[in-house]
Amino acid sequence: MRRVVTQMLGSIEIMAGVGLVFAIFIALAYLKLRVWEDPRIDAVAAMLPGANCGACGYPGCRGFAEKAVAGEVKPAGCNVLNDDGAAAIAAYLGVDKGEANKRVARLLCAGGSDVAVQQAEYRGLQTCGAAAAVAGGGKGCAWGCLGFGDCAVVCEFGAITMNEVGLPVVDPVLCTACGDCVDECPKNLFQIIPLDQHLLVQCRSLMEGDGAVAACGVACTACGKCVVDAAPGLVTLERGVAVVHYERNAFANDAAIRRCPTGAIVRLDDGPQFTARSIHHAEPVALPERKFA
Repeated sequence: MRRVVTQMLGSIEIMAGVGLVFAIFIALAYLKLRVWEDPRIDAVAAMLPGANCGACGYPGCRGFAEKAVAGEVKPAGCNVLNDDGAAAIAAYLGVDKGEANKRVARLLCAGGSDVAVQQAEYRGLQTCGAAAAVAGGGKGCAWGCLGFGDCAVVCEFGAITMNEVGLPVVDPVLCTACGDCVDECPKNLFQIIPLDQHLLVQCRSLMEGDGAVAACGVACTACGKCVVDAAPGLVTLERGVAVVHYERNAFANDAAIRRCPTGAIVRLDDGPQFTARSIHHAEPVALPERKFA
């Protein structure tokens, strides 16, 4: 009996010794390999909106907080954060809040139900994705907005509403440039651009000339008048549609749009997107509740 007890005690001592050795190794490894993290990161992350939209270019609010603490980005670089929030973070970090060039989503289409030809009646699931899968939808302009409001549904910030001619209207104040509408649109009609971009071509026409106008009254005809009238290099024609180059934005003025025969290229202010046609000044209407079959 005494021998058994002795053996058991010896085993326990061996196991305890091995455990102690491993504990020492683990402690040494922790001291050697641990990565120190600035506690201010958690504090700044808590001061951010928590949208985790990625519009700032970093993986979520914590990723932005890490860069802000490291001094690689200014607090104003968060599109969702208001001025007071940016000022609070700047005061906490002891830095300047910075000035961000706000970006917003813009719709590259002005072809509402008042000007775009409807060549067929679509009957099915009332979503843009479903309609686009059926011969591209019922509109004569196969490149145009389908008007079912998938973009408004997916926008978590309530920045998109549908107006009376079936076009999405983006509120720049609420838009965070998260890009959800860009990903959701089956026609690729949304683009994230700086708020101060003065000119916008509201068309992604796949045709030129009379063919484009026959499908939509405000389509870009690739006539080239905007290219001739604008400052050199500001506007070019690519794949049958005018393209405005932001790097020349300082030279943008009304000269580029005066002779546009359809009004496809417009001048933007810092408010909701509009065109020269009065219908687009109409008050947006709320998107009706979507019902699935």
